[in-house]
Amino acid sequence: MKKYILFFLIIFTIVPINAQEEVKELGIRLSNYEYPYPVNFFKFNAQQETYEMAYMYVQPKNANGKTVMLLHGKNFNGAYWETTIDALTKEGFNVLVPDQLGFGKSSKPDYFQYTFQQLALNTKKLIDSLGIEKLDVLGHSMGGMLATRFTLMYPEITNNLVLVNPIGLEDWKLKIPYQSVNDWYQQELKKDYEAIKNYEKESYYAGEWNEDYAEWAKLLAGWTLNEKYPLIAWNSALTYDMILTQPVVYEFDQIEVPTLLIIGTRDRTALGKNLVSEEVKATMGLYDQLGEKTAEKIPNAKLVEIENVGHLPHIEAFDRFIAPLLNFL
Repeated sequence: MKKYILFFLIIFTIVPINAQEEVKELGIRLSNYEYPYPVNFFKFNAQQETYEMAYMYVQPKNANGKTVMLLHGKNFNGAYWETTIDALTKEGFNVLVPDQLGFGKSSKPDYFQYTFQQLALNTKKLIDSLGIEKLDVLGHSMGGMLATRFTLMYPEITNNLVLVNPIGLEDWKLKIPYQSVNDWYQQELKKDYEAIKNYEKESYYAGEWNEDYAEWAKLLAGWTLNEKYPLIAWNSALTYDMILTQPVVYEFDQIEVPTLLIIGTRDRTALGKNLVSEEVKATMGLYDQLGEKTAEKIPNAKLVEIENVGHLPHIEAFDRFIAPLLNFL
């Protein structure tokens, strides 16, 4: 009997230790997480406060005079663009990669009225500070919504637009019940590595999972171990509200610049799936259909569908992502 008790004590002791080894506590501004290129900080004023926007600006020696800006998604930061930066700079492009306010190494406001217009304006200030006159804009996931808003606001400095599995290709508020910011906040407070992994496995990758994806899930989970995680959760809740109440889907026909849509067709990402019936859920996030519908709305658009690839083509199928991108640019 004592042997059995000892066995169970060992099991229950080991599991938490392994879990802690799997996910590392991270600083609120990722002070203990290294990005692939040097990070600088741009100070700017917005809504009566001064904030810092972290960014990487990589300029190759053989620069061709063109700049590409890469905009990250909601559950990510600029670091996940490493291989894309490498490929673009090899071809001579300058590459600008900002962390939006509330994300990555940038400031985390106690309160901020998040709008895509405000984020676009913040980003435009950064671009102006670097003396960049024109650039190509690429956005992934939530970054696709921001890239669309940026292009609509600043067509005079946008050469081309690239959308990689952008969210916002459908208006989710027509399908899910309204959630207040506090509702989203309470949901975020409950997150841990397993919850993040399960969500991403179901939505982003439609059942596929490997260590390449785990790296980014662990990055999010690392924040949940920080005593200041409620601040991260609050900012996340505010951006959920921004995404759902400020759709860009009705303005795709106003985009004036050449646009490339790169769509991993296995993606099933959609906000609020947990709030609806299985019947409604089955109609949301169908990227194998949304890509075609969106390409028809944008006047000068080219669609590249990557079959059997999920939400992160630049992580899951880099060669199939980078080839059409470079050809377009």
